[in-house]
Amino acid sequence: MKSPGRDCEILFEDDHLIAAVKPSGLPTANAPRGTASLFTLLQARGPAGAFLGIVSRLDAPVSGVVVVAKTRTAAAGLAEQFRERTVDKSYSAVVSGRFPAPLGQWVDWHDAISREEGERRSEIHQGPDVDADAASQRPAHARARVVRRAGEVSLVELEPSTGRRHQLRVQLASRGCPIVGDRMYGSRLPCPAGGLALHATRLAIDHPASGRRMAFEAPCAGPWRMVFPSLFTGRSSG
Repeated sequence: MKSPGRDCEILFEDDHLIAAVKPSGLPTANAPRGTASLFTLLQARGPAGAFLGIVSRLDAPVSGVVVVAKTRTAAAGLAEQFRERTVDKSYSAVVSGRFPAPLGQWVDWHDAISREEGERRSEIHQGPDVDADAASQRPAHARARVVRRAGEVSLVELEPSTGRRHQLRVQLASRGCPIVGDRMYGSRLPCPAGGLALHATRLAIDHPASGRRMAFEAPCAGPWRMVFPSLFTGRSSG
């Protein structure tokens, strides 16, 4: 399925859900009238008036795996899994700066995130600044590790257990390693592929009808190998 200059890869589809790979630059949904989104591309594939429920979203500049429900029952079941945090999510990111951990070592982040009404940016609260009683602060938990280093960039693997607005973007930037291409949070390096160097590589859910655990994967190595060759060839700089 194609939209002007865009491809949408379907990883899995049955009567209950669709797992697709959203390209960078394409909104997940709610795009301005006449502008393509993942929702409109998937809508165009099916019969007129068919139900589609967006249960997972990615920022427009971010690429990767997204799950869309095809029935209201499936949408409710999948939404509950996200609320209960039984969904497993993995991301890859290319960041600048020095990641604050040894190569390969997982680190856990327990932060809080807030956003003022009308503001695009999210604000992060760490350590003593986290106030569990503050209504404006929402827990933001993730773990991360650097997989490879090459010069001024590093390939980082991330596993968030919460899904706050701009969560991984602000968590990385606050630790001195903004995502390449993320000017909003301080990156000075443009992403050669456009958008942000952040990709949702894996999403695991329980099927809303059968209950079977299913994992949908879209590795980042393919689309990024050409634009970040130093991270996928040769030896890491440690």
